[in-house]
Amino acid sequence: MNTLSTQQSSRLLSLDILRGITIAGMILVNNPGSWSSVYAPLRHADWHGLTPTDLAFPFFMFIMGVSTFMSLRKFNFDPSQKVVWKIIRRTVLIFVIGLALGWLGQFIRGLANGENLEQAAMHFDTLRILGVLQRLALAYGFAALIALIVKHKHLVWVIVAILVGYFLILAFGNGFEKSESNIISIIDKAVLGINHMYKDTDAAGNRIALDPEGLLSTLPSIAHVLIGFLFGKLIVENKDNHIRVEKLLIWGTILAFAGLLLQYGCPINKKIWSSTFVLTTTGFAAQLLGLLIWIIDINGKQKWSRFFHAFGVNPLIVYVFAGVLANLFGSINIPYAGESISIKGYIYSVLLQPWAGNHFGSLLYALIFVTICWAFGYILYKKNIYIKI
Repeated sequence: MNTLSTQQSSRLLSLDILRGITIAGMILVNNPGSWSSVYAPLRHADWHGLTPTDLAFPFFMFIMGVSTFMSLRKFNFDPSQKVVWKIIRRTVLIFVIGLALGWLGQFIRGLANGENLEQAAMHFDTLRILGVLQRLALAYGFAALIALIVKHKHLVWVIVAILVGYFLILAFGNGFEKSESNIISIIDKAVLGINHMYKDTDAAGNRIALDPEGLLSTLPSIAHVLIGFLFGKLIVENKDNHIRVEKLLIWGTILAFAGLLLQYGCPINKKIWSSTFVLTTTGFAAQLLGLLIWIIDINGKQKWSRFFHAFGVNPLIVYVFAGVLANLFGSINIPYAGESISIKGYIYSVLLQPWAGNHFGSLLYALIFVTICWAFGYILYKKNIYIKI
């Protein structure tokens, strides 16, 4: 990790704000007071469909693609040993941090359940291999290498090939069914093993091994980052913000409408990262970025966005902090009324739920959690510490 003392003055503030909005949104929806009491817009779609919550992760991946263009541009997109090694090193680092967060959760829960240090640390047989950070790592790594090897004018065809090919795999591999006969589940079970996968529930309520960040569904996420990469190219090559906004809105609308229209043959589905999910969410992300450039960079309306800036300049380290904090709050018990209760349980069940109710209390807990993470990010921001993972 590199700590930088100064920030690039040439970067668009709106990019940081969109990145910050998505990280804050990801932390918010991942940390309700109770999973049984969550407002509908803050839930992921159970299978086909799209909710506001389903936009946070793909929006961040889109921005990662935009940032990848700007980063590789400094090296003139030269696939030198130095640049390739930098990409591989960052990919491995983010992947390992994701694995470490999963292990930490198991370790803390083991201690909370009365296991000794050795027992709690040795649950590798059930450690989930993939996850959010792991997907970000793989999508970034492969997309960045492709962007170095393939001429940029041909990237559109690479994206089309990936999305069409992935759709055909799903269509002929039972990929749109929520069951273990799904090709995504079959491949993950064969490569990763059922004990190292996320478990979901099917329509009958049965537990099934179907990982929303699985290996096969990483393929369209590479195309996702590449689309963001091309939008980064669009932003850099058009210096006038008004032209940037115009093109972002036009191309964003084209992508979003394409995804919405094609969903009748290829359902929009986050859990399998369907091709239409890629098109729709990248389209919406481009539209929102265009709107933010118009509001922030053209009209100078910045005060409202300062809260998100602390998230946007240190996104991954704040997300990691949130993951560690969530594990601690959920597993560390404190005495209450002659018994023990987790920190999370105390804040929600004792302090919030009695007067705010189940759903609103759950939302308040999530907002408090986001505020704590913001405070961590704000301290780094005020000290001019920018940590790149």
